[in-house]
Amino acid sequence: MTRYIIRRILLVIPVLFGASILVFGALRLAPGDPAVAIAGELASPELKAQVRKEMGLDQPIPVQYAIYLSKVLQGNLGKSIKTGTPVIEEILAKLPNTILLATSSLTVAAIIGILLGVLASVKPYSWIDGGSMTLALLGVSMPVFWLGLMLMIFFAVLLPRWLGLSGPIFPPTGSGTWQHLVMPTMTLAATSMAILARMTRATMLEVLRQDYVRTARAKGLRERAVVFGHALRNALIPVVTIMGLQFGILLSGAVLTETVFAWPGIGRLLVDSISYRDYPMVQGIILFIAVGFTFVNLAVDILYAFLDPRIRYT
Repeated sequence: MTRYIIRRILLVIPVLFGASILVFGALRLAPGDPAVAIAGELASPELKAQVRKEMGLDQPIPVQYAIYLSKVLQGNLGKSIKTGTPVIEEILAKLPNTILLATSSLTVAAIIGILLGVLASVKPYSWIDGGSMTLALLGVSMPVFWLGLMLMIFFAVLLPRWLGLSGPIFPPTGSGTWQHLVMPTMTLAATSMAILARMTRATMLEVLRQDYVRTARAKGLRERAVVFGHALRNALIPVVTIMGLQFGILLSGAVLTETVFAWPGIGRLLVDSISYRDYPMVQGIILFIAVGFTFVNLAVDILYAFLDPRIRYT
């Protein structure tokens, strides 16, 4: 098991290295000039050239990447072009809000999605199965931004006092309640809930046909014990992997949700930084998301090996 964990950890290094190259290269190929954003469009060419020199943008791209990578390895992500504050400080200030939103969304998606999948597999091709999979289809089909806007319209017009429409649950002012978290959570959880429901149904249908399930029923065990004690336990092995992937997707997919609901997380910070051509901030946020996604999947791989020992020897 130790060799398996070490091997998985070593595989993370080239993944992160490749992610840093992609992030750095994509920003350099994107249209726009951060020197213009700082100096202004009406600035003289000499001033723009001076700004580029101060930012190191006059160097060849390989040299720029080498400087950037050396600073990243030292924990220095640079300073924001827009605010002048260290990138790492701004990211760490916004990151808890994004983690809170992603965690609550995954929790809701897992509870509802797994429950719907189990109900659909126990009663296949019934109205319960059809209704559950219809909800799953709607969850996959609805764009996040559209669902968020529809929820805002619904609660603003029909139930204006039920939920907070926008803003964080713990804003800097100290105001706000858990109600501000409900709609962003529902919006972000919809797609993950649908995916988990369909995956749980598929794996449960396969497991319920196994010989050991028929043996458990032949012994006279209650159906609830058979479904939740025997079948679901083994059916959750691939579902756990999907949950890990979904958590990483939720971290990156929170961009639209945070923008719609004015949630002060790294997703909204990323949108603002892109519009301002804030290279250091954009690079830092995307790198943080890539690192989070990679380590979440690393944790899932290790957990997967604990749940199914056969994975270690494959």
